[in-house]
Amino acid sequence: MDVGLFVKIVADVIGGLGIFLLGMKHMSEGLQAVSGDRLRKMIGAVTNNRIMGVIVGLLVTCLVQSSSVTTVMVVGFVNSGIMTLMQAIGVIFGANIGTTITGWILVLKIGKWGLPMLGIAAFFFLFSKKDHLRYIGMAIMGVGMVFFGLELMKNGFKPLRGLDEFNAWFHTFQATSYLGIIKCALVGCILTMIVQSSSATLGITIGLASTGVIEFQTAAALVMGENIGTTITAWLASLGTTTAAKRAAYAHVLFNVFGTCWFVALFPLAIHFLSGLIQTKTGFNPLEIGIESMDETKFGQIITAGIALTHTTFNVTNVVLFTPFAGLLAKLVTKLVPEKETKEVSHLTYLDVRMLDTPALGIVQSQKQLDFMAESIEKMMDQTRECFSTEESRALESKIFHREEILDNVQKEIFLFLSNMVSGQVPHSITAKANKQMRLADEYESLSDYIVNVLKAVKKMEHNNLQLDEPALEKLLVLHDRVAAYIIQVNKYMKDDSAELLPWATTEGGAIVKLMKDLRSKHLTRLQNEEVSPYFSLAYTDMLNFYRRMKDHALNIAEVVAGEK
Repeated sequence: MDVGLFVKIVADVIGGLGIFLLGMKHMSEGLQAVSGDRLRKMIGAVTNNRIMGVIVGLLVTCLVQSSSVTTVMVVGFVNSGIMTLMQAIGVIFGANIGTTITGWILVLKIGKWGLPMLGIAAFFFLFSKKDHLRYIGMAIMGVGMVFFGLELMKNGFKPLRGLDEFNAWFHTFQATSYLGIIKCALVGCILTMIVQSSSATLGITIGLASTGVIEFQTAAALVMGENIGTTITAWLASLGTTTAAKRAAYAHVLFNVFGTCWFVALFPLAIHFLSGLIQTKTGFNPLEIGIESMDETKFGQIITAGIALTHTTFNVTNVVLFTPFAGLLAKLVTKLVPEKETKEVSHLTYLDVRMLDTPALGIVQSQKQLDFMAESIEKMMDQTRECFSTEESRALESKIFHREEILDNVQKEIFLFLSNMVSGQVPHSITAKANKQMRLADEYESLSDYIVNVLKAVKKMEHNNLQLDEPALEKLLVLHDRVAAYIIQVNKYMKDDSAELLPWATTEGGAIVKLMKDLRSKHLTRLQNEEVSPYFSLAYTDMLNFYRRMKDHALNIAEVVAGEK
Protein backbone atom coordinates (compact mmCIF):
# COMPACT_ATOMS: atom_id res chain seq x y z
CA MET A 1 0.00 0.00 0.00
CA ASP A 2 1.21 3.50 -0.85
CA VAL A 3 2.39 5.20 2.39
CA GLY A 4 0.84 8.53 1.45
CA LEU A 5 -2.55 6.90 0.80
CA PHE A 6 -2.34 5.00 4.08
CA VAL A 7 -1.57 8.20 6.01
CA LYS A 8 -4.49 9.99 4.32
CA ILE A 9 -6.92 7.16 5.17
CA VAL A 10 -5.79 7.07 8.81
CA ALA A 11 -5.92 10.88 9.13
CA ASP A 12 -9.43 11.14 7.63
CA VAL A 13 -10.82 8.24 9.68
CA ILE A 14 -9.29 9.33 13.00
CA GLY A 15 -10.25 12.97 12.42
CA GLY A 16 -13.78 12.01 11.43
CA LEU A 17 -14.12 9.65 14.40
CA GLY A 18 -12.91 12.36 16.78
CA ILE A 19 -15.43 14.89 15.44
CA PHE A 20 -18.16 12.20 15.53
CA LEU A 21 -17.46 11.42 19.21
CA LEU A 22 -17.20 15.10 20.15
CA GLY A 23 -20.53 15.65 18.39
CA MET A 24 -22.10 12.83 20.44
CA LYS A 25 -20.76 14.46 23.61
CA HIS A 26 -22.09 17.93 22.71
CA MET A 27 -25.44 16.49 21.64
CA SER A 28 -25.66 14.59 24.95
CA GLU A 29 -24.72 17.60 27.08
CA GLY A 30 -27.10 19.87 25.17
CA LEU A 31 -30.02 17.48 25.51
CA GLN A 32 -29.29 16.95 29.21
CA ALA A 33 -29.16 20.70 29.81
CA VAL A 34 -32.45 21.29 27.95
CA SER A 35 -34.20 18.38 29.69
CA GLY A 36 -32.83 19.27 33.17
CA ASP A 37 -35.50 18.43 35.77
CA ARG A 38 -37.17 15.91 33.45
CA LEU A 39 -34.09 13.70 33.66
CA ARG A 40 -34.18 13.74 37.47
CA LYS A 41 -37.93 13.04 37.49
CA MET A 42 -37.36 10.04 35.20
CA ILE A 43 -34.85 8.51 37.60
CA GLY A 44 -37.21 9.25 40.48
CA ALA A 45 -39.98 7.39 38.61
CA VAL A 46 -38.02 4.11 38.59
CA THR A 47 -39.82 1.46 40.62
CA ASN A 48 -39.66 -2.32 40.76
CA ASN A 49 -42.14 -2.28 37.88
CA ARG A 50 -40.07 -3.71 35.02
CA ILE A 51 -41.94 -1.91 32.27
CA MET A 52 -41.46 1.45 33.99
CA GLY A 53 -37.76 0.68 34.38
CA VAL A 54 -37.46 -0.12 30.66
CA ILE A 55 -39.23 3.12 29.69
CA VAL A 56 -37.02 5.19 32.00
CA GLY A 57 -33.85 3.50 30.67
CA LEU A 58 -34.96 4.14 27.09
CA LEU A 59 -35.78 7.83 27.66
CA VAL A 60 -32.65 8.55 29.72
CA THR A 61 -30.41 6.93 27.10
CA CYS A 62 -32.08 8.93 24.34
CA LEU A 63 -31.22 12.07 26.31
CA VAL A 64 -27.65 11.19 27.29
CA GLN A 65 -27.03 9.53 23.88
CA SER A 66 -25.01 6.67 25.33
CA SER A 67 -26.05 3.34 26.78
CA SER A 68 -22.60 3.16 28.41
CA VAL A 69 -23.23 6.39 30.33
CA THR A 70 -26.68 5.12 31.39
CA THR A 71 -25.42 1.73 32.59
CA VAL A 72 -22.42 3.26 34.36
CA MET A 73 -24.84 5.69 36.00
CA VAL A 74 -27.03 2.74 37.07
CA VAL A 75 -24.00 0.98 38.58
CA GLY A 76 -23.28 4.19 40.49
CA PHE A 77 -26.85 4.43 41.79
CA VAL A 78 -26.87 0.77 42.88
CA ASN A 79 -23.47 1.24 44.50
CA SER A 80 -24.89 4.20 46.46
CA GLY A 81 -28.00 2.30 47.52
CA ILE A 82 -30.27 4.68 45.61
CA MET A 83 -31.44 1.94 43.23
CA THR A 84 -32.12 -1.79 43.77
CA LEU A 85 -30.86 -4.59 41.52
CA MET A 86 -34.32 -5.21 40.02
CA GLN A 87 -34.78 -1.51 39.27
CA ALA A 88 -31.32 -1.43 37.68
CA ILE A 89 -32.07 -4.41 35.43
CA GLY A 90 -35.18 -2.70 34.05
CA VAL A 91 -33.24 0.50 33.30
CA ILE A 92 -30.44 -1.52 31.64
CA PHE A 93 -32.99 -3.23 29.38
CA GLY A 94 -34.37 0.17 28.36
CA ALA A 95 -30.86 1.55 27.78
CA ASN A 96 -30.24 -1.15 25.18
CA ILE A 97 -33.24 0.11 23.19
CA GLY A 98 -32.37 3.76 23.74
CA THR A 99 -28.86 3.36 22.30
CA THR A 100 -30.35 2.43 18.92
CA ILE A 101 -31.47 6.05 18.46
CA THR A 102 -27.95 6.86 17.23
CA GLY A 103 -28.44 4.68 14.15
CA TRP A 104 -31.77 6.30 13.31
CA ILE A 105 -30.27 9.80 13.67
CA LEU A 106 -27.75 8.77 11.02
CA VAL A 107 -30.57 7.57 8.74
CA LEU A 108 -31.83 11.16 8.42
CA LYS A 109 -31.13 12.57 4.97
CA ILE A 110 -29.08 15.49 6.23
CA GLY A 111 -25.55 14.17 5.78
CA LYS A 112 -24.43 16.97 3.45
CA TRP A 113 -25.96 19.57 5.79
CA GLY A 114 -23.84 18.45 8.74
CA LEU A 115 -21.20 21.18 8.33
CA PRO A 116 -23.69 24.08 7.82
CA MET A 117 -25.73 22.84 10.80
CA LEU A 118 -22.57 22.77 12.88
CA GLY A 119 -21.62 26.31 11.88
CA ILE A 120 -25.03 27.94 12.36
CA ALA A 121 -25.68 26.18 15.68
CA ALA A 122 -22.21 27.16 16.91
CA PHE A 123 -23.15 30.85 16.62
CA PHE A 124 -26.21 30.30 18.83
CA PHE A 125 -24.14 28.29 21.30
CA LEU A 126 -21.35 30.88 21.51
CA PHE A 127 -23.30 34.13 21.41
CA SER A 128 -26.79 33.48 22.77
CA LYS A 129 -27.39 34.94 26.25
CA LYS A 130 -30.40 32.74 26.94
CA ASP A 131 -29.40 29.44 28.54
CA HIS A 132 -32.22 27.43 26.94
CA LEU A 133 -31.46 28.67 23.42
CA ARG A 134 -27.73 28.23 24.00
CA TYR A 135 -28.05 24.55 24.90
CA ILE A 136 -30.48 23.84 22.08
CA GLY A 137 -27.77 25.27 19.82
CA MET A 138 -25.24 23.01 21.51
CA ALA A 139 -27.38 19.90 20.86
CA ILE A 140 -27.91 20.85 17.18
CA MET A 141 -24.19 21.61 16.87
CA GLY A 142 -23.54 18.10 18.18
CA VAL A 143 -25.84 16.60 15.53
CA GLY A 144 -24.00 18.58 12.86
CA MET A 145 -20.65 17.31 14.14
CA VAL A 146 -21.95 13.72 14.13
CA PHE A 147 -22.89 13.96 10.45
CA PHE A 148 -19.76 15.88 9.47
CA GLY A 149 -17.58 13.35 11.30
CA LEU A 150 -19.38 10.49 9.59
CA GLU A 151 -18.86 12.10 6.17
CA LEU A 152 -15.13 12.42 6.90
CA MET A 153 -14.98 8.76 7.92
CA LYS A 154 -16.85 7.71 4.76
CA ASN A 155 -14.42 9.68 2.60
CA GLY A 156 -11.55 8.10 4.48
CA PHE A 157 -12.88 4.58 3.96
CA LYS A 158 -13.63 4.96 0.23
CA PRO A 159 -10.06 4.24 -1.00
CA LEU A 160 -10.17 0.88 0.83
CA ARG A 161 -12.58 -0.47 -1.79
CA GLY A 162 -9.82 -0.45 -4.36
CA LEU A 163 -7.15 -2.09 -2.21
CA ASP A 164 -6.81 -5.80 -3.03
CA GLU A 165 -4.77 -6.49 0.13
CA PHE A 166 -7.50 -5.10 2.38
CA ASN A 167 -10.29 -6.89 0.50
CA ALA A 168 -8.43 -10.20 0.71
CA TRP A 169 -7.90 -9.78 4.46
CA PHE A 170 -11.44 -8.65 5.18
CA HIS A 171 -12.87 -11.51 3.08
CA THR A 172 -12.07 -13.81 6.01
CA PHE A 173 -14.51 -11.80 8.17
CA GLN A 174 -17.57 -11.94 5.93
CA ALA A 175 -20.79 -13.06 7.65
CA THR A 176 -21.67 -15.65 5.04
CA SER A 177 -21.36 -18.63 7.42
CA TYR A 178 -21.85 -19.22 11.13
CA LEU A 179 -18.09 -19.12 11.64
CA GLY A 180 -17.92 -15.83 9.73
CA ILE A 181 -20.82 -14.40 11.77
CA ILE A 182 -19.06 -15.30 15.02
CA LYS A 183 -15.77 -13.81 13.74
CA CYS A 184 -17.50 -10.55 12.83
CA ALA A 185 -19.28 -10.41 16.19
CA LEU A 186 -15.94 -10.93 17.96
CA VAL A 187 -14.32 -8.14 15.93
CA GLY A 188 -17.19 -5.77 16.82
CA CYS A 189 -16.98 -6.81 20.47
CA ILE A 190 -13.19 -6.34 20.76
CA LEU A 191 -13.22 -3.02 18.89
CA THR A 192 -15.97 -1.66 21.20
CA MET A 193 -14.08 -2.88 24.27
CA ILE A 194 -11.00 -0.97 23.09
CA VAL A 195 -12.72 2.36 22.33
CA GLN A 196 -15.40 1.85 25.04
CA SER A 197 -18.10 3.44 22.91
CA SER A 198 -20.69 1.53 20.92
CA SER A 199 -21.60 4.82 19.20
CA ALA A 200 -18.02 5.08 17.89
CA THR A 201 -17.97 1.52 16.54
CA LEU A 202 -21.46 1.96 15.11
CA GLY A 203 -20.21 5.06 13.28
CA ILE A 204 -17.21 3.11 11.95
CA THR A 205 -19.44 0.20 10.90
CA ILE A 206 -21.87 2.49 9.07
CA GLY A 207 -18.93 4.31 7.46
CA LEU A 208 -17.50 1.04 6.13
CA ALA A 209 -20.84 -0.40 5.01
CA SER A 210 -22.30 2.75 3.43
CA THR A 211 -19.22 3.13 1.22
CA GLY A 212 -19.36 -0.50 0.09
CA VAL A 213 -16.15 -1.53 1.87
CA ILE A 214 -18.00 -4.28 3.78
CA GLU A 215 -21.27 -6.04 3.00
CA PHE A 216 -24.55 -5.38 4.79
CA GLN A 217 -24.70 -8.74 6.59
CA THR A 218 -21.11 -8.29 7.80
CA ALA A 219 -22.03 -4.89 9.24
CA ALA A 220 -25.09 -6.43 10.95
CA ALA A 221 -22.90 -9.11 12.57
CA LEU A 222 -20.42 -6.44 13.73
CA VAL A 223 -23.29 -4.52 15.38
CA MET A 224 -24.26 -7.61 17.39
CA GLY A 225 -20.71 -7.90 18.71
CA GLU A 226 -20.72 -4.22 19.58
CA ASN A 227 -23.66 -4.88 21.91
CA ILE A 228 -21.47 -7.24 23.94
CA GLY A 229 -18.42 -4.96 23.79
CA THR A 230 -20.32 -1.99 25.21
CA THR A 231 -20.84 -3.88 28.49
CA ILE A 232 -17.13 -3.55 29.30
CA THR A 233 -17.60 0.08 30.40
CA ALA A 234 -20.14 -0.76 33.10
CA TRP A 235 -18.13 -3.83 34.13
CA LEU A 236 -15.00 -1.72 34.61
CA ALA A 237 -17.06 0.84 36.51
CA SER A 238 -18.22 -1.91 38.91
CA LEU A 239 -14.68 -2.79 40.01
CA GLY A 240 -14.24 -1.86 43.63
CA THR A 241 -17.96 -1.28 44.18
CA THR A 242 -20.50 -3.07 46.37
CA THR A 243 -21.81 -6.55 45.64
CA ALA A 244 -25.14 -5.13 44.41
CA ALA A 245 -23.36 -2.83 41.92
CA LYS A 246 -21.29 -5.75 40.60
CA ARG A 247 -24.50 -7.74 40.12
CA ALA A 248 -26.01 -4.90 38.06
CA ALA A 249 -22.93 -4.87 35.80
CA TYR A 250 -23.02 -8.67 35.39
CA ALA A 251 -26.74 -8.49 34.57
CA HIS A 252 -25.88 -6.12 31.71
CA VAL A 253 -23.16 -8.47 30.42
CA LEU A 254 -25.33 -11.62 30.61
CA PHE A 255 -28.33 -9.93 29.03
CA ASN A 256 -26.32 -8.82 26.00
CA VAL A 257 -24.39 -12.11 25.70
CA PHE A 258 -27.56 -14.26 25.86
CA GLY A 259 -29.31 -11.96 23.41
CA THR A 260 -26.43 -12.13 20.93
CA CYS A 261 -26.21 -15.93 21.16
CA TRP A 262 -29.80 -16.55 20.12
CA PHE A 263 -29.62 -13.87 17.41
CA VAL A 264 -26.46 -15.48 15.97
CA ALA A 265 -28.29 -18.83 15.86
CA LEU A 266 -31.13 -17.28 13.84
CA PHE A 267 -28.96 -14.78 11.95
CA PRO A 268 -29.58 -16.05 8.37
CA LEU A 269 -33.36 -16.00 8.87
CA ALA A 270 -33.34 -12.66 10.73
CA ILE A 271 -31.15 -10.87 8.18
CA HIS A 272 -33.32 -11.98 5.24
CA PHE A 273 -36.46 -10.90 7.10
CA LEU A 274 -35.02 -7.47 7.92
CA SER A 275 -33.73 -7.01 4.37
CA GLY A 276 -37.22 -7.77 3.13
CA LEU A 277 -38.62 -5.01 5.35
CA ILE A 278 -36.12 -2.52 3.95
CA GLN A 279 -37.00 -3.60 0.42
CA THR A 280 -40.71 -3.08 1.12
CA LYS A 281 -40.01 0.48 2.24
CA THR A 282 -37.29 1.54 -0.24
CA GLY A 283 -37.66 -0.86 -3.14
CA PHE A 284 -34.08 -2.10 -2.66
CA ASN A 285 -32.80 -5.15 -0.82
CA PRO A 286 -29.56 -4.29 1.06
CA LEU A 287 -28.33 -7.89 0.55
CA GLU A 288 -28.57 -7.61 -3.23
CA ILE A 289 -27.46 -4.06 -4.09
CA GLY A 290 -23.92 -2.84 -4.76
CA ILE A 291 -22.45 0.64 -4.65
CA GLU A 292 -21.21 0.33 -8.26
CA SER A 293 -24.72 -0.16 -9.65
CA MET A 294 -26.49 2.82 -8.03
CA ASP A 295 -26.09 6.34 -6.66
CA GLU A 296 -23.66 6.38 -3.73
CA THR A 297 -25.88 8.60 -1.55
CA LYS A 298 -28.93 6.39 -2.11
CA PHE A 299 -26.85 3.27 -1.41
CA GLY A 300 -25.52 4.76 1.83
CA GLN A 301 -29.04 5.67 3.03
CA ILE A 302 -30.39 2.17 2.37
CA ILE A 303 -27.47 0.43 4.08
CA THR A 304 -27.59 2.83 7.06
CA ALA A 305 -31.35 2.23 7.43
CA GLY A 306 -30.73 -1.53 7.27
CA ILE A 307 -28.10 -1.36 10.03
CA ALA A 308 -30.30 0.86 12.20
CA LEU A 309 -33.27 -1.51 11.74
CA THR A 310 -31.12 -4.53 12.59
CA HIS A 311 -29.75 -2.84 15.69
CA THR A 312 -33.22 -1.77 16.89
CA THR A 313 -34.93 -5.10 16.12
CA PHE A 314 -32.14 -7.00 17.89
CA ASN A 315 -32.40 -4.93 21.07
CA VAL A 316 -36.19 -4.53 21.17
CA THR A 317 -36.70 -8.28 20.63
CA ASN A 318 -34.22 -9.05 23.42
CA VAL A 319 -36.00 -6.74 25.84
CA VAL A 320 -39.43 -8.21 24.97
CA LEU A 321 -38.09 -11.77 25.43
CA PHE A 322 -36.09 -11.17 28.61
CA THR A 323 -38.32 -8.74 30.55
CA PRO A 324 -40.60 -11.54 31.88
CA PHE A 325 -37.45 -13.32 33.10
CA ALA A 326 -35.83 -10.32 34.81
CA GLY A 327 -36.38 -11.99 38.18
CA LEU A 328 -34.52 -15.11 37.02
CA LEU A 329 -31.68 -12.95 35.71
CA ALA A 330 -31.48 -11.24 39.12
CA LYS A 331 -31.30 -14.65 40.85
CA LEU A 332 -28.60 -15.82 38.41
CA VAL A 333 -26.32 -12.82 39.00
CA THR A 334 -26.96 -13.16 42.76
CA LYS A 335 -25.54 -16.68 42.55
CA LEU A 336 -22.66 -15.61 40.33
CA VAL A 337 -21.76 -12.72 42.66
CA PRO A 338 -22.51 -13.98 46.20
CA GLU A 339 -22.35 -11.83 49.31
CA LYS A 340 -18.86 -11.51 50.76
CA GLU A 341 -18.16 -13.59 53.84
CA THR A 342 -16.98 -10.49 55.68
CA LYS A 343 -19.65 -7.82 55.90
CA GLU A 344 -19.03 -5.00 53.45
CA VAL A 345 -18.32 -1.58 54.92
CA SER A 346 -21.17 0.66 53.90
CA HIS A 347 -20.08 3.56 51.75
CA LEU A 348 -19.60 6.84 53.57
CA THR A 349 -21.06 8.91 50.75
CA TYR A 350 -23.48 8.58 47.88
CA LEU A 351 -21.17 10.65 45.69
CA ASP A 352 -19.79 8.85 42.67
CA VAL A 353 -17.46 10.19 39.97
CA ARG A 354 -19.50 8.17 37.46
CA MET A 355 -22.14 10.90 37.75
CA LEU A 356 -19.89 13.74 36.58
CA ASP A 357 -20.85 13.06 32.94
CA THR A 358 -24.52 13.57 33.79
CA PRO A 359 -24.77 16.75 35.95
CA ALA A 360 -28.57 16.59 36.10
CA LEU A 361 -28.25 13.21 37.83
CA GLY A 362 -25.14 14.13 39.80
CA ILE A 363 -27.33 16.67 41.59
CA VAL A 364 -29.58 13.77 42.65
CA GLN A 365 -26.64 12.03 44.31
CA SER A 366 -25.38 15.13 46.10
CA GLN A 367 -28.94 15.75 47.36
CA LYS A 368 -28.93 12.23 48.81
CA GLN A 369 -25.71 13.16 50.57
CA LEU A 370 -27.36 16.24 52.06
CA ASP A 371 -30.20 14.00 53.26
CA PHE A 372 -27.53 11.85 54.94
CA MET A 373 -26.10 14.95 56.67
CA ALA A 374 -29.57 16.03 57.84
CA GLU A 375 -30.33 12.58 59.27
CA SER A 376 -26.91 12.51 60.96
CA ILE A 377 -27.64 15.83 62.69
CA GLU A 378 -30.95 14.47 63.99
CA LYS A 379 -29.18 11.37 65.31
CA MET A 380 -26.49 13.49 66.97
CA MET A 381 -29.20 15.55 68.72
CA ASP A 382 -30.88 12.37 70.01
CA GLN A 383 -27.57 10.97 71.25
CA THR A 384 -26.67 14.27 72.95
CA ARG A 385 -29.95 14.24 74.87
CA GLU A 386 -29.25 10.67 75.90
CA CYS A 387 -25.83 11.74 77.18
CA PHE A 388 -27.55 14.21 79.55
CA SER A 389 -29.79 11.52 81.03
CA THR A 390 -27.30 8.63 81.17
CA GLU A 391 -24.36 8.31 83.52
CA GLU A 392 -22.51 5.86 81.25
CA SER A 393 -22.29 8.21 78.28
CA ARG A 394 -18.69 7.82 77.13
CA ALA A 395 -19.56 5.43 74.28
CA LEU A 396 -22.27 7.83 73.03
CA GLU A 397 -19.92 10.81 73.27
CA SER A 398 -17.36 8.94 71.20
CA LYS A 399 -20.00 8.25 68.53
CA ILE A 400 -21.03 11.91 68.42
CA PHE A 401 -17.45 13.14 68.05
CA HIS A 402 -16.81 10.53 65.34
CA ARG A 403 -19.94 11.52 63.43
CA GLU A 404 -18.89 15.17 63.53
CA GLU A 405 -15.58 14.17 61.89
CA ILE A 406 -17.52 12.23 59.25
CA LEU A 407 -19.68 15.25 58.45
CA ASP A 408 -16.53 17.37 58.08
CA ASN A 409 -15.28 14.94 55.43
CA VAL A 410 -18.68 14.70 53.76
CA GLN A 411 -18.84 18.48 53.41
CA LYS A 412 -15.41 18.48 51.72
CA GLU A 413 -16.46 15.67 49.38
CA ILE A 414 -19.65 17.52 48.41
CA PHE A 415 -17.64 20.67 47.64
CA LEU A 416 -15.11 18.75 45.51
CA PHE A 417 -17.81 16.73 43.73
CA LEU A 418 -20.00 19.72 42.88
CA SER A 419 -17.03 21.93 41.95
CA ASN A 420 -15.80 19.32 39.47
CA MET A 421 -19.31 18.76 38.14
CA VAL A 422 -19.98 22.43 37.31
CA SER A 423 -16.53 23.06 35.84
CA GLY A 424 -17.65 22.04 32.32
CA GLN A 425 -20.57 23.05 30.10
CA VAL A 426 -23.35 23.05 32.70
CA PRO A 427 -26.61 25.04 32.50
CA HIS A 428 -27.22 27.88 34.92
CA SER A 429 -30.02 25.97 36.68
CA ILE A 430 -27.63 23.12 37.59
CA THR A 431 -24.94 25.57 38.72
CA ALA A 432 -27.50 27.36 40.91
CA LYS A 433 -28.58 24.05 42.49
CA ALA A 434 -24.93 23.10 43.05
CA ASN A 435 -24.23 26.42 44.80
CA LYS A 436 -27.35 25.94 46.91
CA GLN A 437 -26.27 22.44 47.93
CA MET A 438 -22.74 23.60 48.81
CA ARG A 439 -24.20 26.25 51.13
CA LEU A 440 -26.52 23.68 52.72
CA ALA A 441 -23.57 21.32 53.29
CA ASP A 442 -21.71 24.17 55.02
CA GLU A 443 -24.68 24.89 57.31
CA TYR A 444 -25.09 21.23 58.29
CA GLU A 445 -21.38 20.93 59.04
CA SER A 446 -21.63 24.03 61.27
CA LEU A 447 -24.64 22.49 63.06
CA SER A 448 -22.54 19.40 63.89
CA ASP A 449 -19.80 21.65 65.29
CA TYR A 450 -22.18 23.32 67.75
CA ILE A 451 -23.65 19.98 68.88
CA VAL A 452 -20.12 18.86 69.70
CA ASN A 453 -19.46 22.20 71.43
CA VAL A 454 -22.31 21.43 73.85
CA LEU A 455 -20.64 18.14 74.77
CA LYS A 456 -17.27 19.84 75.13
CA ALA A 457 -18.83 22.32 77.57
CA VAL A 458 -20.21 19.42 79.64
CA LYS A 459 -16.79 17.74 79.67
CA LYS A 460 -15.15 20.99 80.80
CA MET A 461 -17.58 21.06 83.71
CA GLU A 462 -16.67 17.49 84.60
CA HIS A 463 -12.98 18.37 84.39
CA ASN A 464 -13.60 21.02 87.06
CA ASN A 465 -15.64 18.61 89.22
CA LEU A 466 -18.91 20.32 88.28
CA GLN A 467 -22.17 18.75 87.14
CA LEU A 468 -25.44 19.99 85.69
CA ASP A 469 -27.79 20.13 88.65
CA GLU A 470 -31.46 19.22 88.24
CA PRO A 471 -32.88 22.78 87.75
CA ALA A 472 -30.24 23.64 85.12
CA LEU A 473 -30.56 20.28 83.33
CA GLU A 474 -34.36 20.48 83.26
CA LYS A 475 -34.27 23.90 81.58
CA LEU A 476 -31.50 22.86 79.18
CA LEU A 477 -33.50 19.82 78.04
CA VAL A 478 -36.51 22.02 77.31
CA LEU A 479 -34.35 24.15 75.02
CA HIS A 480 -32.69 21.07 73.51
CA ASP A 481 -36.04 19.47 72.63
CA ARG A 482 -37.34 22.70 71.09
CA VAL A 483 -34.23 23.11 68.91
CA ALA A 484 -34.22 19.39 67.97
CA ALA A 485 -37.87 19.60 66.85
CA TYR A 486 -37.02 22.76 64.89
CA ILE A 487 -34.16 21.00 63.08
CA ILE A 488 -36.34 17.97 62.26
CA GLN A 489 -38.98 20.20 60.65
CA VAL A 490 -36.38 22.19 58.71
CA ASN A 491 -34.86 18.93 57.45
CA LYS A 492 -38.25 17.73 56.26
CA TYR A 493 -38.76 20.89 54.22
CA MET A 494 -35.17 20.66 52.90
CA LYS A 495 -35.74 17.12 51.60
CA ASP A 496 -39.01 18.20 49.97
CA ASP A 497 -37.35 21.38 48.62
CA SER A 498 -40.38 23.32 49.85
CA ALA A 499 -40.39 27.12 49.62
CA GLU A 500 -43.24 27.32 52.19
CA LEU A 501 -40.84 26.82 55.08
CA LEU A 502 -39.49 30.33 55.70
CA PRO A 503 -42.45 32.07 57.46
CA TRP A 504 -42.79 29.23 59.99
CA ALA A 505 -39.01 28.93 60.43
CA THR A 506 -38.66 32.66 61.12
CA THR A 507 -41.51 32.70 63.66
CA GLU A 508 -40.40 29.54 65.45
CA GLY A 509 -36.78 30.71 65.38
CA GLY A 510 -37.81 33.92 67.16
CA ALA A 511 -39.68 31.87 69.77
CA ILE A 512 -36.57 29.75 70.42
CA VAL A 513 -34.44 32.88 70.89
CA LYS A 514 -37.00 34.21 73.39
CA LEU A 515 -36.97 30.87 75.25
CA MET A 516 -33.17 30.90 75.37
CA LYS A 517 -33.12 34.48 76.77
CA ASP A 518 -35.71 33.55 79.41
CA LEU A 519 -33.63 30.55 80.48
CA ARG A 520 -30.48 32.67 80.61
CA SER A 521 -32.26 35.32 82.69
CA LYS A 522 -33.48 32.69 85.18
CA HIS A 523 -30.01 31.22 85.37
CA LEU A 524 -28.44 34.63 86.09
CA THR A 525 -30.92 34.99 88.96
CA ARG A 526 -29.59 31.70 90.36
CA LEU A 527 -26.06 33.06 89.99
CA GLN A 528 -26.98 36.23 91.88
CA ASN A 529 -28.49 34.09 94.64
CA GLU A 530 -25.19 32.16 94.74
CA GLU A 531 -26.95 28.88 93.92
CA VAL A 532 -24.28 28.15 91.27
CA SER A 533 -20.60 29.02 90.87
CA PRO A 534 -19.32 31.63 88.37
CA TYR A 535 -17.45 28.95 86.39
CA PHE A 536 -20.58 26.79 86.21
CA SER A 537 -22.52 29.84 85.05
CA LEU A 538 -19.99 30.61 82.32
CA ALA A 539 -20.11 27.04 80.91
CA TYR A 540 -23.91 26.91 81.17
CA THR A 541 -24.52 30.22 79.35
CA ASP A 542 -22.09 29.03 76.64
CA MET A 543 -24.28 25.94 76.17
CA LEU A 544 -27.39 28.10 75.87
CA ASN A 545 -25.61 30.19 73.22
CA PHE A 546 -24.59 27.04 71.33
CA TYR A 547 -28.27 26.08 71.05
CA ARG A 548 -29.05 29.55 69.77
CA ARG A 549 -26.33 29.14 67.12
CA MET A 550 -27.86 25.78 66.13
CA LYS A 551 -31.16 27.57 65.61
CA ASP A 552 -29.37 30.22 63.51
CA HIS A 553 -27.85 27.63 61.19
CA ALA A 554 -31.16 25.76 60.88
CA LEU A 555 -32.81 29.09 59.96
CA ASN A 556 -30.05 29.64 57.36
CA ILE A 557 -30.97 26.26 55.86
CA ALA A 558 -34.62 27.36 55.68
CA GLU A 559 -33.57 30.57 53.92
CA VAL A 560 -31.47 28.65 51.37
CA VAL A 561 -34.34 26.24 50.65
CA ALA A 562 -36.71 29.21 50.22
CA GLY A 563 -34.30 30.80 47.74
CA GLU A 564 -33.11 33.64 49.94
CA LYS A 565 -29.69 35.08 49.04
